[in-house]
Amino acid sequence: MGFNSIPGIGRVRFAQLENYFGSMKDAWEAPPAELKHAGLDSAAMRAINHWRPNISPEAEMEKLDRYGVKVLACNAPDYPSRLKEIYDYPPVLYVRGSLLPEDEWCLAVVGTRRASVYGKQVTEEFVTDLAQSKITIVSGLARGIDTVAHRSALAIGGRSLAVFACGLDIVYPGENAKLARSIMEQGALISEYPLGTKPRAENFPRRNRILSGLSLGVLITEAGEASGAMITAHLALEQNREVFAIPGSILSPASRGPNHLIQEGAKLVRDYTEILEELNLTAVARQIEIREILPESETESLLLKQLSAEPTHIDEVCRSSGLPAATVSSTMAMMELKGLVKQVGTMNYALVREARQEYRVTID
Repeated sequence: MGFNSIPGIGRVRFAQLENYFGSMKDAWEAPPAELKHAGLDSAAMRAINHWRPNISPEAEMEKLDRYGVKVLACNAPDYPSRLKEIYDYPPVLYVRGSLLPEDEWCLAVVGTRRASVYGKQVTEEFVTDLAQSKITIVSGLARGIDTVAHRSALAIGGRSLAVFACGLDIVYPGENAKLARSIMEQGALISEYPLGTKPRAENFPRRNRILSGLSLGVLITEAGEASGAMITAHLALEQNREVFAIPGSILSPASRGPNHLIQEGAKLVRDYTEILEELNLTAVARQIEIREILPESETESLLLKQLSAEPTHIDEVCRSSGLPAATVSSTMAMMELKGLVKQVGTMNYALVREARQEYRVTID
């Protein structure tokens, strides 16, 4: 974290230091002559000699604790595995909120800050369906399309990740402070920048590589031809990620970016199912549902095996499970409260299933 606070010390130099010293702590405490032996060039040496005396990792940790920020080094087990695949992955990530295993299935949704009615509408429709299908929505908290994407995911109880181009103690734009708090509750705020880093213009293109790097693909709904969203799309292609584009009017400046991407070979999408099909997220649609209803005890597990989508009388469940009626009755009541089973008629139970037929993300 101390080295991450020094300008110009990135992934390559982190690797040099760790390979030479074995630990970043030893590197931080090493004298200048030893740092030179690690293979650092003169520019890196000057930066370390200038900044290191003024940086206190302990004081920084105290500040992070006050803001509820977790730090993930790139070698940490909970560092996002897909992000680690890109060439220029950030050595350190700062996180407010929670990163969960299901966030592995995420899609970046980005676009113009000056979204049209059409752009807002298609973004809301696509994101709502994707979030209902258990896709985590990643965006940059900017005005326009980004804001619509985050809000649409959160509105139906989905998860969203916002990647900052500044420290996590600064919300930019400020008007999205309430939205950022909601994202923390249903996802996470993420940055590679230390607390106190202001949102400088040069930070945004670098932020975009994290947006695409975290994700299975990038969806562009509306964007100008020379926009940050287009930078994200081109970074996604470099990272071997899928790029999806929603077509728009040839007369609309906001649709020039997606239309151009389609010309270049991005996948034109008219429905969210086309994204899920392209990402191969439809073939094993039952497993995440099964994970969601994982029983909490051996008794629950045994009773669930006796049930199906068809109603079964509790007396039959008692006979087939071999459990006492009182145990079956009380456990069934508890599982009904948890949404695992439902009572259909008098003392008949069935497994809970989604009534709506939809695509759902599952584990390969």
